[in-house]
Amino acid sequence: MDNSHLIIVGYMGSGKSLVGKKLSSKIKLPFIDLDDEIAKKYQMSISNIFETKGEIEFRNIERKVLLSVLNRKEKTIISLGGGTPCYFDNMVYVKNKTKQIYFINTSLEILTERLFNEKEFRPIISRFKNKNELKNFIAKHLFERKTFYNMSTYKIDCSDKKTIDEICKEIIETFN
Repeated sequence: MDNSHLIIVGYMGSGKSLVGKKLSSKIKLPFIDLDDEIAKKYQMSISNIFETKGEIEFRNIERKVLLSVLNRKEKTIISLGGGTPCYFDNMVYVKNKTKQIYFINTSLEILTERLFNEKEFRPIISRFKNKNELKNFIAKHLFERKTFYNMSTYKIDCSDKKTIDEICKEIIETFN
């Protein structure tokens, strides 16, 4: 273990970026949102990368950027994209780099509410016309991804609508 990055995983809409930013200000470590890092490096939005290069190429790009971020020497808070842990051996690689991996486990109902209101900004769910269709999609996706998310060292249960501050407090209590 050559560093102790703090990694935040979870489904899209779980609050990974908000938690990462807040944590960064509380514990004075730099914060990297992997999706923002990809967008900056490739000078296009994640939606544009998906549309122009397709999901497979996006996952290859995501992997390259993940490896480069994890190999930085400076201890950093990193929020991964919702799918990042689920492709290649990304989660195994993350676990080999740090034990500080936090899964923000948010309920299907909360995710559906949040994501329905911002679906036009998320290419993978923009096609859904009603909450029920979206909920079914998220449920299937969560089922497929939970195995990877559950590889995290710590699970933060957010089924009771925890605030960002409450989630940060819980992370800080276990972070060393």
